[in-house]
Amino acid sequence: MPVARIVNSILTSKWTKVVVFLLCLMPFAVLAWKVFQNDLGANPVQFVEHWTGNWTLRFLIITLCITPLRKLLKMPQLIRFRRMLGLFAFFYVCLHFSTWIGIDRYFNVHEMWADVEKRRFITVGFAGFVLLIPLAVTSTAGWIRRLGGKRWQMLHRAIYLSAIAGVIHYMWLVKSDERKPLEYAAIVGALLLWRVGVWSRKRWREQRQMREIQSKEPTTAETA
Repeated sequence: MPVARIVNSILTSKWTKVVVFLLCLMPFAVLAWKVFQNDLGANPVQFVEHWTGNWTLRFLIITLCITPLRKLLKMPQLIRFRRMLGLFAFFYVCLHFSTWIGIDRYFNVHEMWADVEKRRFITVGFAGFVLLIPLAVTSTAGWIRRLGGKRWQMLHRAIYLSAIAGVIHYMWLVKSDERKPLEYAAIVGALLLWRVGVWSRKRWREQRQMREIQSKEPTTAETA
């Protein structure tokens, strides 16, 4: 059996989705085990916030990698996993945000609002979280039909803005070692450049086709 057929059968199997789902739950399972073992370090709240924040960014980046990978590797079946990965990014950002409002700030609205106003990394992080909400809500096939393919795609490009906000949030948060946020920034930057390149090539082809059509039109008294 050819390798391509084997890969195709694996990617299209319903069990592959189950495996991917369980793998996506692993960071949460590890965190739950650390909580149970009381193994969260000297600052448990900060540990949970950093853990969930890191995995939010990782899932955002993995989600953004799906389209380039399926085109470069010629594996269109990878699209089956994009929605799940995006929803797991939203799941982990909800855990991240809930830890901050519930455990860190004890639902004190005044303290939370003061943080948003004073600490710019919280402001940009909150903006990234808000951007993900409509993407999670409209991730179903029903919403694609309601919005139409083009409008749905335009809306879901906000995931790039959310990823950028997440990277900025992380960079402004750390005070000393910036290697990890810079790594995330480099990956998100490369994905953005790829997207801009694809868009530019598409525009160039459309303009070239338009010029070819116009050049083939017969010359008349009105156009001469």
